[in-house]
Amino acid sequence: MNSELFHIALDYINVIFLMFTVTLFTLFGIMGYLSTRNSLHYRKKNSFGDLSKVMASPLAPSITIVAPAYNEGLTIVENIRSLMSLRYVNYEVMVINDGSKDDTLQKMIDAYDLVRVEQKIDPEWRNKPIRGIYKSPHRAFAKLTVIDKENGGKSDALNTGMALSTNRYVGCIDVDCLLLPDALLHVVKAFYQRSEKRVIAVGGVIRVANSCVIEGGELEEIRLPQSWLARFQLLEYTRSFILGRMAWGRIDSLLIISGAFGFFDREIALAVGGYDTDTVGEDMEIVFKMRRYMHDHNNPYTVEYIPDSLCWTEVPEDLNILINQRDRWARGNLETLYKHRDMFFNSKYGRLGLLSYPYWFFYEWLAPLMEFFGLITIVVFFYLGILNGEFFIAITATVYLFSIMFSFYAILWDVYSYNEYKKTKDILILMLCAIVEPLFFHPIVVWAAVRGNYKKLFRVQSGWGSQVRKGFAKVG
Repeated sequence: MNSELFHIALDYINVIFLMFTVTLFTLFGIMGYLSTRNSLHYRKKNSFGDLSKVMASPLAPSITIVAPAYNEGLTIVENIRSLMSLRYVNYEVMVINDGSKDDTLQKMIDAYDLVRVEQKIDPEWRNKPIRGIYKSPHRAFAKLTVIDKENGGKSDALNTGMALSTNRYVGCIDVDCLLLPDALLHVVKAFYQRSEKRVIAVGGVIRVANSCVIEGGELEEIRLPQSWLARFQLLEYTRSFILGRMAWGRIDSLLIISGAFGFFDREIALAVGGYDTDTVGEDMEIVFKMRRYMHDHNNPYTVEYIPDSLCWTEVPEDLNILINQRDRWARGNLETLYKHRDMFFNSKYGRLGLLSYPYWFFYEWLAPLMEFFGLITIVVFFYLGILNGEFFIAITATVYLFSIMFSFYAILWDVYSYNEYKKTKDILILMLCAIVEPLFFHPIVVWAAVRGNYKKLFRVQSGWGSQVRKGFAKVG
């Protein structure tokens, strides 16, 4: 009897894994279709009309770019130079020196001739204390404001920028990211192209800048990363941004905007309290809060997504730094899902509660755990001699081939749509990455996610970690 129950349990386990796999394939197929439709729609919608003249007007909507900086002395001068050369009139760059321990502040003072200015601070200021506010007397640097404050983390720094800004929109970016000169034109166009709904946030594609030629804060030549670890991340970013987020944008159900390139309606962002300083997944959490706020107040709204290549960033080329980064992402994901758990299959929030949240729960949070424990189960079953070899080989081969096909589609669609990598050799290398990624890179990502969940669930103290960057000025 026990043996019979045991084999029934094994059959159920096989059925569960099979159903999970089939559902995943179906969802990815739908995402590929939706992203393709959305890309075609975006290209058609933006194939006419020139807003450059309008956006060059002093009457154009005002934007504050908030860029937290912590120990960025190596690249801070070049990064600011890039931000101040955007093709837009009515914007300011606000760099938040978040208690850097290196010469970040001094380099900014020297390079831009900054002087300390007096500005009244709300006596009920909730963020970490501000040590000084700096401006330059030179007209060429009039757009730049530097806030020197005690260290409080990225969220606290972004909240400081939001609070001190007086502009209608705020762009929250990583200071080491490179924005293309016309980035703000695309952003403002996205905010204003929906007349029937209020656009509360705009996100976009993040491109990998490793090995690209960047001079004077401008992208001179796009090159495929030389590091294989960076190449795997480029492939991953292509799938995620070009297919995944584009698909969610098609049905207006996007739940995350990358912290490297996110623009918000300042009024709504402040209404929800800004970024949460108690999470390491602040970029996802603020979108949850803003969407919930608009739903709860019954206000028509939308979140726009820009597939154009406007933001380029450096990804980790060190394995330990990569694992720490993905560990942090997993913790942030779990924190946000737990805080907003009442949205789970809650029809009050429409597609967000019935589609987006369940997807993030099952396939962004649960899937890596299932993969990890599924591998352990396979090893145990093999050791016990009860592994269904034919079923294991069949489902493994199916998943492997499907993942390659999905990656191939992402690569080819990116070439067709945006054609950033024009050399045939580069495309073939990316396809090779797609073939070997499930065997080498993906297990690392899964392990990092498991470690992050373990730390969060068992209250293991862990912070942001660090990323050692080469810096754009030295790339090429």
